[in-house]
Parts: sequence; C-alpha cells; structure tokens
Amino acid sequence: MTTDLQEQAAAPDENKIIAERRAKLAAIREQGVAFPNDFKPQHKAADLHAQYGEKSREELEAAPVTVVLAGRMMLKREAGKKAAFATLQDSSGLKADGRIQIYATLDLTGEAAMAALHHYDLGDILGVVGTLFKTKTDELTIKVSELRLITKSLRPLPDKFHGLADQETKYRQRYVDLIMNEETRRTFKARTAAISSMRRFMEKNEFMEVETPMLHAIPGGAAAKPFITHHNALDMQMFLRIAPELYLKRLVVGGFDRVFEINRNFRNEGVSVRHNPEFTMMEFYAAYTDYHWLMDFTEAIIRQAAIDAHGTATLTYGGRELDLAKPFHRLTIVEAINKYAPGYTPEQLTDVEFIKKELLKFGVKPFATAGLGALQLALFEETAEAQLWEPTYIIDYPVEVSPLARASDTREGITERFELFMVGREIANGFSELNDAEDQSARFLSQVAAKDAGDEEAMFYDADYIRALEYGMPPAGGCGIGIDRLMMIITDSPNIRDVLLFPHLRREE
Repeated sequence: MTTDLQEQAAAPDENKIIAERRAKLAAIREQGVAFPNDFKPQHKAADLHAQYGEKSREELEAAPVTVVLAGRMMLKREAGKKAAFATLQDSSGLKADGRIQIYATLDLTGEAAMAALHHYDLGDILGVVGTLFKTKTDELTIKVSELRLITKSLRPLPDKFHGLADQETKYRQRYVDLIMNEETRRTFKARTAAISSMRRFMEKNEFMEVETPMLHAIPGGAAAKPFITHHNALDMQMFLRIAPELYLKRLVVGGFDRVFEINRNFRNEGVSVRHNPEFTMMEFYAAYTDYHWLMDFTEAIIRQAAIDAHGTATLTYGGRELDLAKPFHRLTIVEAINKYAPGYTPEQLTDVEFIKKELLKFGVKPFATAGLGALQLALFEETAEAQLWEPTYIIDYPVEVSPLARASDTREGITERFELFMVGREIANGFSELNDAEDQSARFLSQVAAKDAGDEEAMFYDADYIRALEYGMPPAGGCGIGIDRLMMIITDSPNIRDVLLFPHLRREE
C-alpha cells in the first residue's frame, strides 16, 4: 500500500493536473457540445488486426480500407505541429490487438484538429475516421482524416510503466485497473466465458434456467450466518439469500425435473483470500439422479468451463500444474485422513474423546453436540483438506453435518454427499436429495437444537419446505459450484478479489 507521505506528495501534482483538465473542458464547453453522442464507431481494433494485420503495405495502398473507430488515448507522440502518433484502446481483444495506432498530419487531418490534438490528454476518448496503412516498422495504423474528442478525461491515468501499484486501489478503483491492465481485462473476459460455457452446458443437457428469491423469510439451503434486513411495508424481518436450494427443490416438486440458477448469495461471515460476503454459485437439480451421476456431471461441467475460458483443461496454479482432463479422485473422509495425515489408527479415528483432544492441538473446540462424524470431518479439515491439490471428491459425509442430504441405504449415519476440492479448497458441494418429508422434518429439528446450543450456522425449521415435500418430490441430485473459487483456479488468481469486479472492502477513509 502507498504511504501517507507518498499520497501527500502525489496529491498536489494530481490536483494541478485535474485543474488544468477542467480548464480545458471549460474551454470546450464554450465552443459547443462538450460530450457529443453522435459519433458511431463501426470498427474494433482487434478485428482490424485480425483482418488486415498480415496484409502488406502495398496491398493496403492498392485497396484502401476506411475505418471509423473510437477508443481511449493511451499513448501520444508528437512530431512538432505537423504530425503526431497516438495509440487508442477499445473494448476488443485480450492483448495488444485491443489497441491500434493512429497517425494525424496537418495536411490530411487539418489545422484545427491537429491543434486540438495537441491539447488532448492521455485518457481522453477520441473518435477517428481514416484509412489503414502500414508504417515503416510494419505497424498497422489509421491515417486520420477526421478526429473528434468524444469524452474529456479529468483525472490522469497512472504511470504507463507502473500502472496501479497498490493492490487495494486496484480493487477499489476497478475501472482504472481495467483501463490499465491487460491481465485484469483477460481475467474477467475468462470469467464471462466460463459462465457462458456453464450455461450452454446446462441448456444442452435439458436444464431450465430459473430465478428464485434473494429475500428470504427463513434463511435455508446451507449452514451459514445470514445478513438480516427488514421489509418496511410488510413489517417483517427478512434475510439475504444464503443459498437457493430450498426454492429450487420446490420447483422439482412442482414438476420441473431439471433446473439451474446462476445466483448471488450472501453470507455474514469472515473475509479472506477465499471468502467474500457476496459470491456467485451455479446450483442445479436433476430428478431421478443420485450423487454418483452428479459427480460425473459436475466434473464434465468444470472441465468444459476450463476449456472454454482458458483454452485447455490443463492449468497452472501458483506455478504448479493442475490437470482437469484426468478423472477426478474419490475418497471418503477417513480415507483422506489416512492418505494425507498417516499415523492415526482405525481405533483412534473412531474414538470421540481422542479426536476431541486431537482437534484441540489445532485450536479447534468442537460443539458439545458434535458426534463422531462431525469430529472426523473437523479433523479432515485440519489435516487433509489443504493437501487436496488434484481434483478430489470427498464422499459419504455424516448425517449430522448434512441436514438436506439423503441418508445411505447401506451405511448408518452416512449420507450420499460429496464435496469437490482442488488446490486445497472446496469448489462444489452436492448430494442425493432428501425427499422424505418426515426425515427432513426431524433433521430440521436437530438443526434447531444445534442452533439453541450455540451454532450460529445451523439451519432454521422451514415449515413451508416440509409442506412442499409432503406433496412428493421425486428422487433427485443437486449440486452447487462456487464460480468465484473456480475462476481463481482457471485464471491463476491468488485472491478471490482478483476475480470479482467489485469486491467488498472496508469503507474508504
């Protein structure tokens, strides 16, 4: 972060520049329309590079190409009053082909336009009309016949060589970060490509996209602490959505066998490099499927999203290879502990008191109501989770920590549930859905007891959801994929804020 002294030193210079630019804008206002809206660009820089970048100077001269383009001026190099080069950047392209050079001359562009260009500043948005040609260094360039100022920039851009040096400023002023940094633009284009890929994949497999409420009377569908708000007209307490699960399953009850939602969720919990209070998931449900089918399907979604956003399913994260093309591993909680924290005996891993004492070594004090399954899960989280680099499904979670999952028909106390981990973090959570209304009611009551015992993340009792199940829900599988964490991996981003356009930050002083 910049120091107070640095900020104080920079402020006078910036204020002086802003004052000078405001004076220029005032002069422009006196001449007429300061912010015109009648210039309509017809071309993009990336398209021009793709179509004409390989043509020779002779070919461009033989068949002149007229260009109408608008972009932000990022560089300017003047050769006296008679000629000037500048570089415009528009919204096209991921790398340098989103920029194109322009060349203005006194003879072709005109005296008035050249005089105006002399006073234009980096950051100004210009509109140009001209023809394409190649310079002596074979750079595709627009020879300008018409030049207009579209938008006057009042604030100076950061130094072109250093960009935004302060990471928090990048997050807080994302608009400047996007202007200056190709890598940032590339990250968010990749995010859009991945989400589009997921949507296409779902539609191809006959899922219907739906929208469910973001204001809930009862927070449900996940174990999380909600944000609380108040609806004035109804005079009732409400909660921001922590998950869309219970509403989506109501739709399965109603006869929509395959539904999905790309949704925003809100959880009033800690902020870290992996957590943001507001985050995006894709959650989906398919009737007449189970968690085995879900694991195969989820793997296919993620693999295709990586290919469409990154170009390949073989990624690099933090300098280490991650191959999503290979089949994902599958381990139980106990198998994962044995593999990544060897040394525990079978007797120890089934001894409640031993695990409690072991967890204390990690600074974890379990709830008094925690049973063997919850304790094993806590031990897994402390000893094995961070080591799950390759994509790995941890399967067969205990009933007590899976209040919405179907219980196993063959193993007591176990549910048909999985969580997907890669690079040491959870990416997805899914299970065969519990469609037994009476069992679900009993599970909700157990959650209420846990909440009364001090577990703030335990679920509420949702009577309307029980009523929906009483009408009958077909057997189904459901899964939620954390899009933000997945995008961290696909784009090799170390912080969740790097893949959120506007992450939450402390209030600016």
